[in-house]
Amino acid sequence: MNNSDIIARIAQEFKGELLNTEVKNQRRAILTIKPEAILKIAAYLYKAAGFRFIIASAVHTKKGFEIHYHFSNDPTGLILNLHVVLDPEKPEIESLSNMFNASNWIEREMHELFGIVFLNHPEPGKLISEGNWAEGVYPYRKEFKSSKNQE
Repeated sequence: MNNSDIIARIAQEFKGELLNTEVKNQRRAILTIKPEAILKIAAYLYKAAGFRFIIASAVHTKKGFEIHYHFSNDPTGLILNLHVVLDPEKPEIESLSNMFNASNWIEREMHELFGIVFLNHPEPGKLISEGNWAEGVYPYRKEFKSSKNQE
């Protein structure tokens, strides 16, 4: 099975949850999904499609809080990113830490730096911020000017 087949299978399996597919090159693709589908699609990638979780990364943009979950299918060399955009007012998503131990620390870091809440995280305690900044301060959050202020 080649990378195009894998992406087509995922797109077929999760049509209702898949918002966009962007094939960057033959070894990398980004699937933008509904945040509420993260557990279901991550489990499918791992259990049915043979992917492994690598890491996750986050950024705060005008759209909201964006997370890229990076997965690898080692036999084919495909790197697949599950991309979600979270509500800027209430950034919450289910934790992958109960499925992948490797996501534990990065989710804790994203919480401390951005204020993203990872629901049902098994160990939500502080990892890097203890004594470094005040409670409720999220140093990687940005303040965006509204379009009214730019006129």
